[in-house]
Amino acid sequence: MRYVADPQRYTQMPYRRCGRSGLKLPAVSLGMWHNFGENRPYANSRAMVLKAFDLGITHFDLANNYGPKPGAAEETMGRLLATDLHGYRDELIISSKAGWEMWPGPYGDLGSRKYLIASCEQSLRRMGLDYVDIFYSHRPDPDTPIEETMGALDSLVRQGKALYVGISSYSAEQTAVAVKVLKELGTPCLIHQPSYSMFDRWIEGGLTKVLADEGVGSIAFCPLAQGLLTDRYLAGIPADSRAADAQNHFLSADKVEVRLQQIQALHLLAQQRGQSLAQMALAWALQTVTSVIIGASRPEQIIENVGAIHHLDFSADELQAIEAILANA
Repeated sequence: MRYVADPQRYTQMPYRRCGRSGLKLPAVSLGMWHNFGENRPYANSRAMVLKAFDLGITHFDLANNYGPKPGAAEETMGRLLATDLHGYRDELIISSKAGWEMWPGPYGDLGSRKYLIASCEQSLRRMGLDYVDIFYSHRPDPDTPIEETMGALDSLVRQGKALYVGISSYSAEQTAVAVKVLKELGTPCLIHQPSYSMFDRWIEGGLTKVLADEGVGSIAFCPLAQGLLTDRYLAGIPADSRAADAQNHFLSADKVEVRLQQIQALHLLAQQRGQSLAQMALAWALQTVTSVIIGASRPEQIIENVGAIHHLDFSADELQAIEAILANA
């Protein structure tokens, strides 16, 4: 059956101006890091993307190495853009990145001009696009001058391959330099993508001030702390969970055990607010950032997470209670 987008898709999702730009992002964006490559059925990936769009999520966050295998998530998006989402391109924000290892040899990693421009062109081919809306330097390169990396981003905009550019995981000091270089080149930095959650608050140590001062937007990845800030681990570690998988390098059983009392206390507070723990965690992060990137393995998770938009405000007492819980490690 031919897909037709929900005509009510724009009635509830808040859209927030990204820094001082003219671009607005949905409060909730969908990340395609996991579960959109060869490891999952295409039908499930399709169902998640279309459900997200029906709920007002217009921003889909990708990178050259998302899969598995690397590039597979962009191929999935390309297939959707050529079929179900054909005709909706101008309603979508498609972002991609380069900065982690993508192909063998000295030119397939980090932040050289050679790598960034070649990678963007490959991403465009995989998705069947003339341009991406946002292209990021995925991480800082300690060996490449920041002027070269930012110059490559500037070139991609001037070549019409990207409309906006951003950076990810840059420190406050690195961000200040990158923003200055891009400004001098005439291509402002639109957005910074850091990790940020109740359990990962490093950006509050200076980065948020730099972004506010410079008028740069922000979008948080891992706002649910790899699933810690969900109902998944309330009773411990399920046998089929990410934390139980010894091959998973992002969430260990030790991290769950250390945080378990905090997770349970935050869950009780979320219940008092009439939210799930995940919804409260997303709403909390949205006090600081422009948008949050959610991941999902099935459409129902997207529906639940988008429910955060219905209760974004916190009382002073609630914020104080959260701080007390987080301080009690």
